[in-house]
Amino acid sequence: MDQYLWVLKDKERDLIRELEPDRLAQLDEDGLIALHKRIRRARNKHTTNYRRGAAENVAQAGGRGAAAPSSDKARGRAYVFEEALSIVSSELARVAHEEAEALKDERLARAQAGKWSGPQSNGFPDATGSAGRQREHTKSSGGVKRDASSQAQGARRQAKRDSR
Repeated sequence: MDQYLWVLKDKERDLIRELEPDRLAQLDEDGLIALHKRIRRARNKHTTNYRRGAAENVAQAGGRGAAAPSSDKARGRAYVFEEALSIVSSELARVAHEEAEALKDERLARAQAGKWSGPQSNGFPDATGSAGRQREHTKSSGGVKRDASSQAQGARRQAKRDSR
């Protein structure tokens, strides 16, 4: 990637400078997502420009091999942003995985403490009367009548399929 940095303009080089390890380390997941979006947009732009220019040069040069040297700068720009996108993508994946693990650990700690993060934990009391406490498990989904209706509906659906 470093051998092609000379083809970049100042704004593009500034975008690539944001990939320095100490700068990347300062970004959280949202910052990495924003950087990923900007780099992906630049990559798409330069890849499109390279392909269009190369396609035009093929007709003039009479072949792809003869036209290749005339689009070296555009190819270099596309390559730089492709590499930059892979760097940001891997860093974003790492950070997202770490945050997901932290969230999972937090939820497990809540579950072990008898708390749960369901809809009742938003300050609304649940069946036991205390906010955030886990409900007792019941086998029924809310009533014998509702369960019987649901089973009958499933049986009717299956009978309709079987009669075909």
